[in-house]
Amino acid sequence: MAEERLPQAIILFGTEEPDPEGKLLSAGPLTAEFQNGQLRYIRLAGIEVLRAIAFIVRDESWGTYNPEIADLVIDEKPDAFRVTYNGRCAEGAVAYRASIEGSASGALVFSAQIRTTRVFRTNRTGFVILHPLAGCAGHPVEVEHVDGRRERASFPARVSPYQPFFSVRALTHEFAPGAFVTARLEGDTFEMEDHRNWTDASFKTYVRPIGLPWPYEIPAGAEIEQRVALSVVGKLPSSPRSAGSAEIAVTVGSGIGRMAQIGVELPAAEIAAARERLALLRKLGPNLIVGEVKRHLGHGREELAAYREIAAACGARLTLEAALPRAGDPQAEAAALAEDCAAAGAAPDDVTIWAEADLKGVLPGSAWPVQPPLEAIRWAGMTAFPRARLGGGAYGFFTELNRRRPLAHFLDYISFTTTPIAHAADDRSVMETLEALPFVVESVKAIAQGKPWRVGPSGIGTRDNPYGAGPAANPDNRRVCMAEMDPRQRGLFAAAWTTGYLAAFARGGAEAVILGAGTGPRGCIHTRAAHPQPGFDAGEGRLVYPLFHVLRWAASGRGAELLDVESSAPKEVAALAWRKDGKTALIVANLTGGDRRIALSEAKRSALSMRLLDAAAFGEAARDPDWLDGKAAPLGGDHLLLPPYAVAFIAAGPA
Repeated sequence: MAEERLPQAIILFGTEEPDPEGKLLSAGPLTAEFQNGQLRYIRLAGIEVLRAIAFIVRDESWGTYNPEIADLVIDEKPDAFRVTYNGRCAEGAVAYRASIEGSASGALVFSAQIRTTRVFRTNRTGFVILHPLAGCAGHPVEVEHVDGRRERASFPARVSPYQPFFSVRALTHEFAPGAFVTARLEGDTFEMEDHRNWTDASFKTYVRPIGLPWPYEIPAGAEIEQRVALSVVGKLPSSPRSAGSAEIAVTVGSGIGRMAQIGVELPAAEIAAARERLALLRKLGPNLIVGEVKRHLGHGREELAAYREIAAACGARLTLEAALPRAGDPQAEAAALAEDCAAAGAAPDDVTIWAEADLKGVLPGSAWPVQPPLEAIRWAGMTAFPRARLGGGAYGFFTELNRRRPLAHFLDYISFTTTPIAHAADDRSVMETLEALPFVVESVKAIAQGKPWRVGPSGIGTRDNPYGAGPAANPDNRRVCMAEMDPRQRGLFAAAWTTGYLAAFARGGAEAVILGAGTGPRGCIHTRAAHPQPGFDAGEGRLVYPLFHVLRWAASGRGAELLDVESSAPKEVAALAWRKDGKTALIVANLTGGDRRIALSEAKRSALSMRLLDAAAFGEAARDPDWLDGKAAPLGGDHLLLPPYAVAFIAAGPA
């Protein structure tokens, strides 16, 4: 029977839901992308000065409404543009009239007149602006405060755990030599947070201080006006920056350390599925198996026995991530966990312990829950598991690690997780989170104080929502913020994104990178599920997602010498390399939706062979977990063309 021909969108993204596309507005040197009522990528002479200006309406659980747009009018002239529309959220509870005007002078005004038709409970309603990292992180900024006071400061270089600036009225920074842009925010009090805490590639200045009570009520019939105005002083560059060379150089250098261990999580809910797919898990070859033990949810000896069995079958180290119920004495609770481990025959190599309360985050201005001190939890772990390495840090995102820093001298390693869909779930925003990772790495090193550190279980899908009851539901196979099930997990997109994620943290010095789960919505091995999985539900024998091969390749580098690799366009192409047994292994991923031409330095001194995981290879790679072991094609010359979100696995030997 002929193989089912899958739509390109399913191969790349796992869903046919279109990713939102914007319309480019321009007025002389000023350009901005208009998308679903918001502005993105505001540039002057081709230089990005703001990542976004958005008017947002959030509910009392921090969910963001997708506005209904009506009466949209776009008027464009060579030296000016004007956009007007009516927005409606929460079934009309919040209605607003928006106006956007831009001119060739660089001036831009985005205003909104808001009216409520009933009492509306919200955590945030108003404007948000995003400053990009390039040209801002670590660079000077002048802050005008609400009281008129001016402060000369800098955007944080390391990730700031709390708001770097409060009571903001305007922000001015130099975006080109001698050229300054001011963003003025009117209609309420604004403050800034460092969005890199959630791996967003921006600094976010938002309406209404987070320290004020939330949710709050906007009365029925309220009329509110807010606006964001950009102005420019100084001489603009004479012409937009060149897009640069069409060829991207990937240069392999000398050794910089050891390859990170590669792990996958085994969630308690996935034990049965993991046992059914044990042969594939063994084929994957993870260096670490991470098992969850939430004693307040009843996890115990049955789960521990499964973790032991599967880790042994994979030849992997076993890490337990355990949450101790907050009600009792931590030493007694840790002892009870150790007793269950002994009864199940599970002797974990590593144990990461938190109090149950630490599974959720605490936003600024909120009270920390009552719980045992960190010293008591650490001592409980030491006495209960004297032969295991003890870890701690944050069950949730890097945000929580940064805001409640662990006592590193009490720990053998530090751990945390991330998600790229905390605030935005479109394809570009997800890939842009890779820009924030080098900053996260430097901040983690400072927090760890020389101790080993690890990241994960992390992936595109969100393991848990530290700020709500749990991950968002996604029954329709869409791109949804804070959802555990993200359709891109099954497509080439996840393979490319994971390559970039792994490269950033492995080169940053992580001792381990735990990348999602073996099975389930965050897995790399297909199992039947309640949610739709186009391309895998039709019985075509597709067993693994493209991501499987990236993880298998990386896990095979256990103990290898990690090599320095540079990409001349890191936002477009990611690469990672290691050397083992005299051979070099290189992986190169296209992070974009277009073709990218690569020049490989390794080709000048080595004979190269390659397996290319692209849309043409998707079907074969999904059916064959041994796809990487197939015959590699010689790579002639030193150039490589990578199709959208393709991943090249390259082996190099002596020329």
